[in-house]
Amino acid sequence: MAITVSAEWVHEKMKHEQPNLVIFDTRFSLGDPTFGLETYKQEHIVGAQYLDLNKDLSGEVHVHGGGHPLPDPDTFAMKVGAEGVSNDTTVVVYDDGNDMFAARAWWTFYYMGHEHVYVLENGITGWKEAGYETTEQVTDLEPRTFTPHVKEDEIVHMEEVRDRIGNQDSVLIDSRARDRYLGKSESMYAKSGHIPGAKNYFWQGVLDGDGSWKDEEDLQEHFKNIDKNKEIIVSCGSGVSACPNIIGLKKAGFTNVKLYPGSFSDWISYSDNEVEKNEE
Repeated sequence: MAITVSAEWVHEKMKHEQPNLVIFDTRFSLGDPTFGLETYKQEHIVGAQYLDLNKDLSGEVHVHGGGHPLPDPDTFAMKVGAEGVSNDTTVVVYDDGNDMFAARAWWTFYYMGHEHVYVLENGITGWKEAGYETTEQVTDLEPRTFTPHVKEDEIVHMEEVRDRIGNQDSVLIDSRARDRYLGKSESMYAKSGHIPGAKNYFWQGVLDGDGSWKDEEDLQEHFKNIDKNKEIIVSCGSGVSACPNIIGLKKAGFTNVKLYPGSFSDWISYSDNEVEKNEE
């Protein structure tokens, strides 16, 4: 499944397919929500628009639903439509290197039913290393209409996760760092640990030591202990760092892969849900 594309691939598309190509900068910092937009204003790929994790790739936060609930489909459609996206547009999203935010943007477009969305390998870092142009000028694109076709079967909700605990036909993955998975450290949430039964696959495990995406063979090796015939539910803290794992699983040939959007932050918002701190 083609998900990630090279700088060369995008550069060729820019020469031959504009205006039917829209590029989005998705750089972000969980510790500084202003970082991404300010960095975008200083330098971005020519023609790129900006998508903000909190404002564009997430919906309104409530008591339940997690720290980064999915955006309302119509609101998302209006936003990207105003930036030149139609259902037939080729969309490329990029990050600072291979971070988690472009993966979240890719998954959001995919979930909304867009069939032509790709992640730029190595992000703007790789783009500049390849010698391609960046700018601080913002390009205004002609608005188009994007009609979402939401893939509801690509997500699971808390009740479904709870029902699947102990179910041998499903595998639940926790994509956070190991210390957070084991409850040894937690700076973001009131409780620590993981959803009972979840197995830890830190999201950066889909990347090589130099930060580039692993190839298909290495990804298959990375996920070799997971049965491809089972339903794979991927979670993290709030549905963001789970997305690189989803891409990695799909690149490795897994087909029944779903996101638990609220993830651990949603799970612990229900007081009767248990948490585990031991290795699964």
